[in-house]
Amino acid sequence: MIRLDNISKQNGSQILYIEASAALNRGEKIGLVGPNGSGKTTLFRMITGEELPDEGQVSVDRGVTIGYFSQDVGEMSGRSAAAEVMDGAGPVSEVAARLRELEAAMADPDQADNMDEIIEQYGEAQGRFEELGGYALEGRAREVLAGLNFTEAMMDGDVSALSGGWKMRVALARILLMRPDCMLLDEPSNHLDLESLIWLEDFLRGYEGALLMTSHDRAFMNRIVTKVIEIDGGSLNSYSGDYEFYEAQRAQNEKQQQAQFERQQAMLAKEIKFIERFKARASHAAQVQSRVKKLDKIERVEPPKRRQSVVFEFPPAPRSGDDVVTLKGVNKAYGERTIYEGLDFAIRRKERWCVMGVNGAGKSTLLKLVVGATEPDTGTVALGGSVKMGYFAQHAMEVLGGDLTVFEQLEATFPQAGQGSLRALAGCFGFSGDDVEKKCRVLSGGEKARLVMAQLLYDPPNFLVLDEPTNHLDLATKEMLVEALAQYEGAMLFVSHDRHFLAKLSNRVLELTPEGVHNYGGGYVEYVARTGQEAPGLRR
Repeated sequence: MIRLDNISKQNGSQILYIEASAALNRGEKIGLVGPNGSGKTTLFRMITGEELPDEGQVSVDRGVTIGYFSQDVGEMSGRSAAAEVMDGAGPVSEVAARLRELEAAMADPDQADNMDEIIEQYGEAQGRFEELGGYALEGRAREVLAGLNFTEAMMDGDVSALSGGWKMRVALARILLMRPDCMLLDEPSNHLDLESLIWLEDFLRGYEGALLMTSHDRAFMNRIVTKVIEIDGGSLNSYSGDYEFYEAQRAQNEKQQQAQFERQQAMLAKEIKFIERFKARASHAAQVQSRVKKLDKIERVEPPKRRQSVVFEFPPAPRSGDDVVTLKGVNKAYGERTIYEGLDFAIRRKERWCVMGVNGAGKSTLLKLVVGATEPDTGTVALGGSVKMGYFAQHAMEVLGGDLTVFEQLEATFPQAGQGSLRALAGCFGFSGDDVEKKCRVLSGGEKARLVMAQLLYDPPNFLVLDEPTNHLDLATKEMLVEALAQYEGAMLFVSHDRHFLAKLSNRVLELTPEGVHNYGGGYVEYVARTGQEAPGLRR
């Protein structure tokens, strides 16, 4: 269906692919993995023809339709979200546009002499439109948008009024509605809440076409893909199985390759020692020559490529009192909309609360109440004794010094720290080599999030409040963060749509529902087991 044959590609001085080959067959669901900058987006662009390989060939079978979702969604304005989605639905959209042209022609008195031909063309277009399911198009578009958590008002409102994250969902909905023979999805799980993520997961599992996707959400990837293609040192390596199988198989392959390398090195050392010992003796000349020739013919086993694995260890946080924060009788409303009414909630030392709730339930509002970023209308919010709080939110990225480099920002924040310590910190959060010399103003959203997180955790508070801390983080950085936070001994209150993060780190769940607030002892895993749902409002 789609084949990449011996492709080579270089961007500037960076070599992305060296005679790499892979194939995407009908019905396959493939996860594309590799470190940031390894060429995942470039691969998508070569398949769509937006870029060409320097060498080799990318071939797509004739007639195969491709839908490509990228993070660059372009401009959207002047029509409703529903109309925007329907307009990008592939061949059916083109036929709809043709019908509109012919309808205009039929109403044009100047076209009276051509009316028989126009009516005939209109009938043909109508038949094609019906064949493509055009008359059900609006219903399907609204169904997809509802799955991505759009309200009716958002579907019918001007798309230009939506935030960047919601426009991303519109662009994604276009591809899903199109149902092409092959979908290329570059980080479709970004900007989605947990409910939308689970809906998309179900949609893609039921999709009959071929799928090639990247995602920084391992649970999402693991439940959809049945094959993984890894970009590794310019090669494309295929693994049959889900993401967990790929991880286990890769680790096993590396272990076997290391063992082979070590065995061969021991054998080579033994042979070289013999040659060195007897090369000056005439009586052993034939044996020495024989072994030299043997060594020349041996195909050398390479050691496995060392993947950069970062480990961040928390300095010990100061101990807080047993009562970390207490909310009593809290009422909070925005205009006519009541968020909290008589809320009582307390966090104690070593508790790790994840907050669950549908969009608009008040998750971020709760975090803002706790950190003092907003005030309750009535009631009290009180921090306990010796509590040192750290707050991560998306707006925190705006306070970085635009003219400072990454390293200068860290130096300004921690003037007493040594350069080596700060470089190690930067490396843990994905800033290595020349990356530390980037100006903060040119950093991507993900890079800013990593830098803010590094600042927050270097001198750790004993109470962490985190609002979607894993947004934009790649799999390696996210895994490092999970491992680091697992060792953290302070209290936590967080909102996240990442189920791996929720499962690994929570030991309490606060669920916000229209019927009220529910506390669950035990973490997210126990919550799922007890409720039979992975998110509020979703029944399995």
